[in-house]
Amino acid sequence: MNTRLSVLFFCFVLLGLYSCKNNDEVFKPVVNTSINVVNASVDTLNFYLNGTRQNNASSLFPTGQSFYLTVPSGAQNFEFKKAGTSNVLFGVPLNLKDSTYNSLYVYGEGASQTFVTNDVLLIDTLHVDTTQVKFVNVSPDAGNLDITVGSTVSFKSVPLKSSTKYVEMPGVLTEVKVFQAGSTTPLKDTSIQFQPGGIYTLFSKGLLNGKGNAAFGIGVVINH
Repeated sequence: MNTRLSVLFFCFVLLGLYSCKNNDEVFKPVVNTSINVVNASVDTLNFYLNGTRQNNASSLFPTGQSFYLTVPSGAQNFEFKKAGTSNVLFGVPLNLKDSTYNSLYVYGEGASQTFVTNDVLLIDTLHVDTTQVKFVNVSPDAGNLDITVGSTVSFKSVPLKSSTKYVEMPGVLTEVKVFQAGSTTPLKDTSIQFQPGGIYTLFSKGLLNGKGNAAFGIGVVINH
């Protein structure tokens, strides 16, 4: 009888020690970051993280954006599907830094036709009548591009998958022209309304001889 009591007592001691050990475990906190997916492709897309769809409000139509969504930082694999299908089109492995703002541009149907920019958003509370703008080249066959925004901003020879820095300019309706580097004939000449206090990214998209959604054009990302 005493032996059985001793065994039971020993088991209770071990159980108590195990419980204390579990209570003392420190779980690594999840650190988040922000990602904005910009669809510069011809397809309507949905994107997923760990099997869970992230753009729940709406599918991403051509030239559309998800706006910044909170996701875990570090190594993650984002998957894309065409809207209305269950098959994974492609996956994009990313390693995003903690507490940053990032934009993932998609311009085709494979991971090689994507790239990420780090968006350094400096909210200017003093110059509320101006806006900030940068340019990203997402046109695979256009070569390096020059872009003028009004009479004050000019970006020169921007390669594919490259981004300029943000530049401050008046927040008004502004003429935007895009040229192949060194050319004086615009590929695109349009006007865009920039709101005072806003932060924007202009991006080229499409093919020089493309038709419909594949036509060369300019898209606008609202960063702030």
